[in-house]
Amino acid sequence: MGFFVSRHLVLAVRTFNINMIAYLSGPIENAHNDGADWRSNITEWLETKLNHKVFNPVIATKSIIEHHNTSDFRLMKKTNPNEYKKIIRKIIKVDLDAVVHKSDYLIVKWDESVFKGGGTHGEVTMAYWLGKPVFLVNMLPIDDISSWIFSCSEHIFNNFEDLKKKLEELYC
Repeated sequence: MGFFVSRHLVLAVRTFNINMIAYLSGPIENAHNDGADWRSNITEWLETKLNHKVFNPVIATKSIIEHHNTSDFRLMKKTNPNEYKKIIRKIIKVDLDAVVHKSDYLIVKWDESVFKGGGTHGEVTMAYWLGKPVFLVNMLPIDDISSWIFSCSEHIFNNFEDLKKKLEELYC
């Protein structure tokens, strides 16, 4: 039996600011420090300023990878591709489950490292399909955002400060 969240329920939850959870989407695999720095900064702000929780896929990914005895997980793509694919599929399942069932909106960092991955694209599309707001912080020229991602995003910002102002306007 499937689960469908109506736009009305999402709006009601947003309006009353009840246990809001932001999914922190953006490149991991090809990003500096796996994209952990910006996620840590925005997590602290969301918790302190808005009393929102987060789903941080960097933390979820590390917890999955820790269970495997390998010194360099990324090398497995060449050395043990079948096992690598199994691990990545676990990560995909956890991440998409969080987008669908454990978050109210997405905050997305969009920069050049997004072009070498696929997860961020999928997360943005899934959130849009489910009627969840997508707040995209764009670090690229506007022409470098695909029309698809541009149109899935409810709000697009040039920096995190402008994002914070919008979130305060909506959720304070």
